[in-house]
Amino acid sequence: MLKQQLKFKLSQKLSPQQIQLMKLIQLPTQAFEQRVKQELEDNPALDSGKEKTDEYEFEDEFKNEEQDNDSEVIETEIDVDEYLSDDEIPNYRLQANNYSSDDEEKSVPYASGTSFSQHLKTQLQTFRLKEEEMKIAEFLVGSVDESGYIRRDVPDIVDDLAFTQNVYTDEETVERIFKIVHQLDPAGVGARSLQECLLIQLKRKNPTASVELAIEMLDKAFDQFTKKHYSKLLSKFDISEDQLRDAIEEIEHLNPKPGGSYAGNLRPVEHVTPDFTIKIKDGELELSLNGRNAPQMHVSRDYSNMLKAYKESKNKTKEQKDAVMFIKQKLDSAKWFIEAIKQRQETLFVTMSAIMHHQKEYFLSGDERDLKPMILKDIAEEIEMDVSTVSRVANSKYVDTPYGTKLIKEFFSESMKNDQGEDVSTREIKKILEITVGEEDKKKPLTDDKLSKILKDKGYPIARRTVAKYREQLDIPVARLRKEI
Repeated sequence: MLKQQLKFKLSQKLSPQQIQLMKLIQLPTQAFEQRVKQELEDNPALDSGKEKTDEYEFEDEFKNEEQDNDSEVIETEIDVDEYLSDDEIPNYRLQANNYSSDDEEKSVPYASGTSFSQHLKTQLQTFRLKEEEMKIAEFLVGSVDESGYIRRDVPDIVDDLAFTQNVYTDEETVERIFKIVHQLDPAGVGARSLQECLLIQLKRKNPTASVELAIEMLDKAFDQFTKKHYSKLLSKFDISEDQLRDAIEEIEHLNPKPGGSYAGNLRPVEHVTPDFTIKIKDGELELSLNGRNAPQMHVSRDYSNMLKAYKESKNKTKEQKDAVMFIKQKLDSAKWFIEAIKQRQETLFVTMSAIMHHQKEYFLSGDERDLKPMILKDIAEEIEMDVSTVSRVANSKYVDTPYGTKLIKEFFSESMKNDQGEDVSTREIKKILEITVGEEDKKKPLTDDKLSKILKDKGYPIARRTVAKYREQLDIPVARLRKEI
């Protein structure tokens, strides 16, 4: 039996302009500048910089002019006066002290030089290798990852050489070529494990007593070394604590990621440009938006003159109509973009202002323990905007404070209750945990259970598993790995 039902569904869809505005809000300062530059290239009706004040002096001439009865239909389709009289948009840059003076031109530096792989291949030319050996060596060098390791088993390498390079060899030959690769710079490159990487570097050092002990320790007791079983190492090698300490110091000065030290392997160096600046003036906070977020833009004079010529012409041809339709489209786009930039500025400033006032105590002291619990919803409700808008500002923008440049999302945190029932920020608890670990006796580091008890005594009743979670988020290793001689 067929059944008919009538259902009403209420849905809201964002317009293309709203989506574009959201994307603009998300862009940090440098990316925003690139977006503005691209728009200026794509839309000839949009110009940058200041415009002369008499640009639209002709507008009043048309305000009361009657329409020509012989005009084509386009007169009813396009209100030219709407475009000619809109002279408030071009020079809208907000005044007051909402902008910082950071307007100088800045560029993103790029690391120059050859690639890491090419750098290694060039070094191979200093060795006398047969043609087949050179092919194997170049294949190995090409397999080095960004950290400087070759994370492949020798049998797999032998197979790949046969299938991809048409080089038929054996494991012994590959192992021999590996030793040649291990002579390349930076020291440790081409290693297949951390153990091998460290040993390669140690064997290049002057053979002092501490270096020899470090080599023996890594070669024969690597697992015990990584787990910091110092008592077992002292017993195994029959050495004193000072000897062990010297050997460990030799190892700690090695580079576990030799590939990362080569500049030619670096990606473009990103320099963070603060989107906001917070200063303390006479005991009060002062917020400013980076002036590079407020470009001066206006509608092109040439396009305005085209409209003026169209307005004055009596016989309007089809070509003129097509031209005006094109002009209308570009002017609409230019006016929308200018207005979108203005909305972006206002959204950024209002959002950051609310965050600053919410975290006033922190911005005055710089002590993370003064951070209040704050979630996106708190700010969204205060400024009457959507949570997603606040998220776009917080996740991609930086603020320059008296205590350094900070990512805005770092000021957000969940809340927990202390022993007095007050809401405290989880960031505050993490900071106290970090300080407690920093002040511990490294010969007897605190376990998570002991840390939990200490925090409870300080008024923060959190479970051991929560301590472990916060410790991991702070990249603090377990007590055993924090142990020192």
